[in-house]
Formats: sequence, structure tokens, C-alpha cells
Amino acid sequence: MKPPSRLLLALPLLLLATACGTGEATTSVTARPAAGGTLTYATDREPTCLDPHVAGDMPQAYVAQQVLDSLVALDAKGRAQPWLATSWDIAKGGRTYTFHLRRDVRFTDGTRFDAAAVKANFDHMVDPDTQSGTAGGYLAPYRRTDVVDEFTARVHLDRPYSPFLNMLAQAFLGIQSPKALARGKEANCAAPVGTGPFIVRKWNRQSDVVLVRNPRYNSPPPYAKHSGPAYADKVIWRFIPEPATRFAAVQSGQVDVIDALPPEDQRTAEHDDRLKVVVRDRPGNPTNLALNTSRAPFDDLRVRKAFLYSADVADGLKSVFFGQYRRAGGPLSYVTPHYSDAYENAWPYDPKKANALLEKAGWGKRDGDGYRVRNGVRLTAEVLLKSDITPNQLALMEQVQATAKDVGFQLKLLRLDAASVNTRYQAGKYDLRDGYWNTNTPDVLHTVFGSEYAVRNGIHSNATYAKDPALDKLFRAAQATTDPAEQQRLYGAAQRLISAGAYQLTLYPQTTRLAAHNGSVRGAALEPALSLPYLYDAWVSSR
Repeated sequence: MKPPSRLLLALPLLLLATACGTGEATTSVTARPAAGGTLTYATDREPTCLDPHVAGDMPQAYVAQQVLDSLVALDAKGRAQPWLATSWDIAKGGRTYTFHLRRDVRFTDGTRFDAAAVKANFDHMVDPDTQSGTAGGYLAPYRRTDVVDEFTARVHLDRPYSPFLNMLAQAFLGIQSPKALARGKEANCAAPVGTGPFIVRKWNRQSDVVLVRNPRYNSPPPYAKHSGPAYADKVIWRFIPEPATRFAAVQSGQVDVIDALPPEDQRTAEHDDRLKVVVRDRPGNPTNLALNTSRAPFDDLRVRKAFLYSADVADGLKSVFFGQYRRAGGPLSYVTPHYSDAYENAWPYDPKKANALLEKAGWGKRDGDGYRVRNGVRLTAEVLLKSDITPNQLALMEQVQATAKDVGFQLKLLRLDAASVNTRYQAGKYDLRDGYWNTNTPDVLHTVFGSEYAVRNGIHSNATYAKDPALDKLFRAAQATTDPAEQQRLYGAAQRLISAGAYQLTLYPQTTRLAAHNGSVRGAALEPALSLPYLYDAWVSSR
């Protein structure tokens, strides 16, 4: 999201009443919501676990948005609004939040939603056994929850934490049944139980997740367009990794909505009367290559700077993403609150500067293959990539590899299975790692660059191992204030230090890219917190 004057991202956009690529909503006068039917949705990546408290990757949040409700929601201006919590009080000093809860909500297993459920969820998120890299990381300041009475929960933090309510609006922190949580990780991963509009009926691995309507649903968020149960009887959440196959499926109407619209097909989709397209960049830390500063060669700032100058990202995006992705030059995506555009062009493609920096760093010689060497050792860096990387993403990495070679870097692209990537990542055994972090506050900078998140042999979010006391001081000060002007100053200073540290090769913002078939579905929307697909208001129309 952007600051309030530019918060177009947060609007709950109706896909089938939206001009392609503009976000300018229009009103449909011909289609009326109808209950019943099966909605088929197709995406590119399958979650490793459906419980968003565990680990915490975007495919989990996509499904969780349909199944779980949250304590609070965000409105179009990024302000926290009641959802499962009807109101809240923040004690002086900003360390204690008292939530007053709805009294008429039940989880789909029949368990009552109450203060004990809130406590069980927060405790679950921060439990080391949950292995929560996202929800648990966001709750780093959490200490305990007191059950004041049946419908009043008092949450204690160890420090002022102004991003707290925004974090609670994300699907990663969706509320689950305490009875279901007690089943253990395996059962929760297979079928989390929430209060949301849909219920996980079955997860057919490597195929789909079947969601069915919650007939007793009574707790929609404030941005919803209707009340009561969802319109669709069933949602088939399919996994179609191959881009061309996925796009062909929505073109033909075999599926109603697809995510991850291939960039090479976007122009075709926008000119296809059968389809409506919406593309929205997400807030947070953009897609990037994180440089591991804890070991050679990137423990040397000069080498890090040289690598950033060596990468011709802009031309790569034009060629392999067909001009559909914008370059992200700074540590915040441009739609994030308190984003500064001062660092967008801090590291342009400049092989001359890259060569000069490597010369100063002692890498003056080259071998017969053109790679730089020092003391008989080649300047080599291994790039940690998952094997399911998309063809476009891999092509961009290959272009980075090629321009890096021009100045003397040998980049080795390691495509490994998810388990191997995670093992090496947790142990810090990599030089470069691709990643991103979607969140709706500029405090993502703390999550990605804070010293407390630079740990070995465990889940951590600071892939660069940046440890800068000046940054940590800025993060704490920004968390302690609710003054937007002061936050702008503090997060702006943090962006300056991060850019100067050359910690990441930032590439492009993470994006929600949807195409929906006109003849089969109406009303699918994007929720405000992270611009995730939201199918509660969607209905199946006649073909």
C-alpha cells in the first residue's frame, strides 16, 4: 500500500467490473449474485501446508484467506477496522492491546470463538514447534495473552509495536479452532479449521484443494459486498504449474479464475472479450537476490556493490517479462506505506563501476574463462533457487548470470528441491538466495534486515545476515511511534542505510495477476491487506 493519498491498492476491486490494468471500478447493471455452483480457481504453486501459521509462504495465505477470518481488517486507506474483534483498547505506552470480541461466531467444527481461542492462536504462532517464519516473526514482541473474560482478550507485548494491528489483518495470522490446533501439525496442515466462508473438505496432493461453503457463516469482513454464507457451493482450488496450460484453461472456460497470469499472455488476455484481467503490485520487500554478507565473497562491501552494478535487470525484465513487470530498485515496493523513491536508481547497470570496484577489492586478475581470480581462487557465488522456479524467473536469473560474467563473476545457479533449499538456507550455506516478503507495513524492513532475524540453523527472515545497530535503532524507534511523519522519517532513513549497504539485488514487486472468465464467474475480488484473491463474494454465472 501507499500512503493514504495514493492507497489505490487497498480497494476491494471487483474483477469482472474492473477495467483491465487500470483498477477503475465500474458498476455492473446486468449481473446479479446467484447462490450455488462450483467455482474453479487455478494457481501455479501448491502450498506445502495449508495452516498459514506454519512456515508462511504466499500459497498458504491465498487458501487461508478463504477459510480463516482475522481479528481485524484493513479498509481502503490502510486503517484497522473491526472483524472478529468488535473493538480494542491500546494502553498508554503501546505494549498492551485489549480486544473485545464478537459473541456469535463459531468455528466450523462447532467450537466457540472466544478469548481462549485468541490466546491459543497467538501461543500457537510463537511456539517453536510450529516453525512459524511469518506469523511467529511478526509476533516477535508477543509475551502472553490474558483471558479477561469469555470475550475479552488482553495481549501483552514486550515493547511498543505500532505495526501490530496491520499484521493481524493478514491471512498468515488468521484465527483457527483451538480444538483443531490441538490435533497437531500434520492434521492442521491438511485441513485447518476456521470461522471463514469456506471449509477445507479435502486436499488432493499435486492436484487441488476442495473447499465447500460454510452454511453458518456470519462474520464477513467490512469490505465484503454481502452478508451470510458465500455464494458458491464449492471451490476447486487447482494447481497448474505450467503457464501456457493454465492460461489456456481460463481462455477455454475450463477454469473460472487463474492466478499468476503469464506475462507473455497478458496483452492477449486484455484484448480477449472472454476475459477480465486485474494486476496489482503487492506491498513489502520486492522480489530480490539476497547477498549473504556473513561469508565471502559478499562480506566485502566493494564486491557487493560491484555485483549490483553488474546486473542489467531493467533489460532483463523487458525481454523475459515482456515489459509487464516494473523494476524495483529499493528495499520497499512502491505500494508500501512510507516508501521513498530516492533509492530506485541507486544501483543502475554500470559495468565500468563494477570493474573498478573489483579491482580495488583485489580481484584484478582474470583466468582463461574470463572470471576474476585472487590467490588462485575464482570469484564464484552460488545462487540458491527452488526447482519450481518459473521459466521467466529462470531466464531473468540467466541474464543476471550473463552480465555478471562480463565483469568477472561466476554465478552458479543451483536449482534444488524445496527441502534442500530450506536446509541450506537455514544453515546459511548460500551466497545468493532469491526471495521476497509481502506485508502491509514498512516494518517489513525490520523483518528482512533486523539483527534479531539473522540466525543460523533455524527459521530466519534476514537472508542477508545484515547486522547494523543503526538500523536496529531506527526500527525500534519507528515501532514505538504512531506519528506518520515520524515514521516516514525513520523508515526513510532505514531505506537509505539498506540501499547503501548493497544487501539485495532488488528485481520487481510481487504481483497479484488474475484473469477471470466472463462467461462463468462474477464478483471475485482482492482483499485490502495484501491484495490476495477473495472468493466470498464470487458467484458462478451461466456459461
